[in-house]
Amino acid sequence: MNPNRAITTVVAAISILALATCAGPIKKKSSFDPNQVQFDVVYNSSLDNTLYPSFILGMANYNGKTESDLFTIGITSPKRNSVVRIVLDSSKINYNTTIQITLEDANTRYKISPLIKWKYDKLAVLKQPGMVDLTFTCYINDEEVDVKNMRLNYRGVNECLLGLRDSANNYIDYRWLFAAYVNEEHPYLDKILQEILQQGIVDRFTGYQVNEDYVNEQVFAIWYYLQTKGIHYSSITNTSRSSKKVNTQYIRFLDEVYKNKQANCIDACVFIASILKKIGIHTVIFIEPKHAYLGYYKDKKNKKMALLETTIAGNINLSAINDNGDRDQISRQLSRYRKYMKNNELQKYNSGLMSARRVKESISRESFRIATNYDIERFNKNKNLYNDPQKTTYSMLDINELREKVQPIVREIELIK
Repeated sequence: MNPNRAITTVVAAISILALATCAGPIKKKSSFDPNQVQFDVVYNSSLDNTLYPSFILGMANYNGKTESDLFTIGITSPKRNSVVRIVLDSSKINYNTTIQITLEDANTRYKISPLIKWKYDKLAVLKQPGMVDLTFTCYINDEEVDVKNMRLNYRGVNECLLGLRDSANNYIDYRWLFAAYVNEEHPYLDKILQEILQQGIVDRFTGYQVNEDYVNEQVFAIWYYLQTKGIHYSSITNTSRSSKKVNTQYIRFLDEVYKNKQANCIDACVFIASILKKIGIHTVIFIEPKHAYLGYYKDKKNKKMALLETTIAGNINLSAINDNGDRDQISRQLSRYRKYMKNNELQKYNSGLMSARRVKESISRESFRIATNYDIERFNKNKNLYNDPQKTTYSMLDINELREKVQPIVREIELIK
């Protein structure tokens, strides 16, 4: 044999082998016809092609079926006892996820609601809307049959799902997800409770262990704290994108209210409810068209309800009044809240008979009294509507009961010193 020809043959063989290696293994043709299998993945159409981290995080520990399963996988079994494996590739919001199931009957259509392995820590810090591409691959008896790609929008974690229209145009209420923003385990709470005790309104938190008056006094101590902290009313509720199918609302977390000193009606309800649940006081959030206010039980048996119009707290900013500052300046600042004072309290302060600290507490107590009476007529008028499933614009959110279904949204945050 010609040596040159032998060398050329070997080199050619090596080159072919190298090309095959670079290109990867030759894909074996599947034994299953994709047209027969009809593999598809559908995202819930009612959610308008948008994924809501608040929903995923709030429902993370709930094992029951919700009104809104996110994904539905459809597949037709080509033969008896087909072993189907669906693989969702990793993305910015989920880990690689594998779903495997045996389909017993041949030529039968199956629907699967997959449990996705979400990156909960990533979802919890999403502040801006964006898009994500998802890839689902279907295997039958270890043979790859089909691939489906999907692009979804996602929203920031502050955007709470309020309700949506389903495929039959029925409205489904999701405002119970407000409970996901109530966080009785928030890392700021120990510091906040310490600061409240330092104010001297109460010397300990006991929940229902003392009496009804002391329950109210604990709630007032939180109220006074809000006003001395300078948390004021802010009506921000809108989100950056609107949808004809889905209603949402922007909600601030407890640490955001604490740092930014801003809260709307639901933000303040969430803030106070987090503290009350932490100290063992049973809370309820009442939702009405374009408004929310707080309720709490004054007794352990949950027979006596007290109401609290949280927006009134933001009408008074006691943080701007320095107890030991210039007396004339303090007098002018106190006079802004004259309508919350008794007739002679400002005169007593000007005469040195009453401290600024006592006047501030008196102002806060009067605003608290007004806030606890503000919603009574509204509550009595609409009492029957809160538990009527047909009245979707009225809701009574019992935080203790909802904890069985909705967990707090947990986020990595910088601790306060």
